[in-house]
Amino acid sequence: MNTPLLQVKNLITEFRSEERTHQAVQDISFSVERGKTLGIVGESGSGKSVTSLSVMRLIPDPPGRIIQGEILFTEQDGSQTDLLSLPEDKMRKYRGNQISMIFQEPMTSLNPVIKCGQQIMEAIILHENISKDEARHRVLQLMKEAQLPRPEAMIDQYPHQLSGGQKQRVMIAMAMSCNPSLLIADEPTTALDVTVQATILDLMRDLQKKHNMGMMFITHDLGVVSEIADDIIVMYKGKIVEQGSVQDIFQNPQHPYTKGLLACRPRLDKKLHILPTVRDFMDENPDGSITAKSLAHASIDEVVEHNIVSEEQINKRNEELSSLQPLLTVDNLKVYFPMRNSGLFGNSSEMVKAVDNISFDVKPGETLGLVGESGCGKTTTGRAILRLVEPTDGSIMFKGQDIRSLSKHELKGLRKNFQIIFQDPYSSLNPRLSVGSAIMEVLNVHKVLDNEKQRKEYVLYLLDKVNLEPYHFSNYPHEFSGGQRQRICIARALALKPEFLICDESVSALDVSVQAQVLNLLVQLREEFKLTYIFISHDLSVVKFISDRIAVMNAGSIIEIGNARDIYENPQQEYTQRLIDAIPGNHSFS
Repeated sequence: MNTPLLQVKNLITEFRSEERTHQAVQDISFSVERGKTLGIVGESGSGKSVTSLSVMRLIPDPPGRIIQGEILFTEQDGSQTDLLSLPEDKMRKYRGNQISMIFQEPMTSLNPVIKCGQQIMEAIILHENISKDEARHRVLQLMKEAQLPRPEAMIDQYPHQLSGGQKQRVMIAMAMSCNPSLLIADEPTTALDVTVQATILDLMRDLQKKHNMGMMFITHDLGVVSEIADDIIVMYKGKIVEQGSVQDIFQNPQHPYTKGLLACRPRLDKKLHILPTVRDFMDENPDGSITAKSLAHASIDEVVEHNIVSEEQINKRNEELSSLQPLLTVDNLKVYFPMRNSGLFGNSSEMVKAVDNISFDVKPGETLGLVGESGCGKTTTGRAILRLVEPTDGSIMFKGQDIRSLSKHELKGLRKNFQIIFQDPYSSLNPRLSVGSAIMEVLNVHKVLDNEKQRKEYVLYLLDKVNLEPYHFSNYPHEFSGGQRQRICIARALALKPEFLICDESVSALDVSVQAQVLNLLVQLREEFKLTYIFISHDLSVVKFISDRIAVMNAGSIIEIGNARDIYENPQQEYTQRLIDAIPGNHSFS
């Protein structure tokens, strides 16, 4: 048998603080074959990214250090080198040369004041003895290989001039610049639209095949890993809880945590009342051991069987909603922005038609999904409805009242009735305010309740409703996980007892397991408080789960609208079909 390209043996990586020492990676072993992809899957905090940084010897010391293990890299002649035994100057020759890494967020990995081509060129000149002209020619070839449009122009552009998918392609070109034997991809598609994600996955597969690379692909999404991996290891709290071929993991998962990760993905073939979560399959004991619940012994199909919404229930709900008068009616809405002009006076007669003459309504208690790629106008639509962006033309009627005709004072009063939950909860919260203060601030502004005591009691009630603890009242945003911060934003949005909520990509940045919990919470709150939603997302599988109807947007227009089931099963537009085809895992082990 051939020696694996990479062998990791009994690796332990820990981080120290004044209070405690935490083992982020606990005695794990695995291997990566040349020409094959190993998927590393787990939630945030599982240790998967720390594992990749350990392989690259990029653990910051202090506070981190590798305290045990071997990381054996197989050279072209078949000999093995333990990367942990190398001095830093020799390890530097491996990084970027034989082992390359693509990070999750390209904008933080690229220098904003250096042109993209120059940043790729730096790696080539560092590791190879070639001239700048030769390096520039190589960069153009790499950009073409990474399928970047107009490489001759893009080589001299800055990162801010590129889209998210283009920036990630620059990172791929940079990683491929020295023809590495091993490519480590750490959540390289998480922040991208599903259609862009699909093209990046295709590109990485093609490059791997062409160069016969080994690849470590790190993600929290089993749907994504099913599209690209040959083998999978599943990590939970620093340990490998299951490993095997991609077929074995998907068709016959053994560990309750793996079953939970698979089950919490929104189903495309069935409508569910609520999504299963990891906690439905297992409990973690105080000593760190895991106890499987009874559900863990059933197949995933058996778990969801009792939770399926029947055709009769779907039809009945659709009939009830269609008989109601709209809560919100949007008619011929337009939002145009003037294009920047670099002329003498900066004037321009050209307009960007972000939202171009769209019309729809939303019934009381309904969830309308607004789906499309970045730049299609869905977020601008949501903001225009709330007049966070001023519409150019059209009417927005809420309970028979024309929102566009309201003064700022009148609008403030009406805004108690509709709220918005943004994509990034951390940037939505003031880092200097405790959670309790952030929610009470809303109550104070709108003079809700009579005194501080009543307001605090009400905030504690809201925290309970979003499954947070009373002691969280005094904590600050940085002390919470992403899913917990999103729950805080939901509690704040509910504080004024609104009738209408706009959820703008409110789960797209979350692990799939946490995403399932937040989606379930939104469904439960909708039923309990009789809420009406517009749910904005680029992911049709998520939109299909939570929505009654779906409106598909492209280039500022609604190109298709209908019942969620009909849009998925019988799309009328080629663009809609593309969104469906791009859903990760849609063609494999569902």
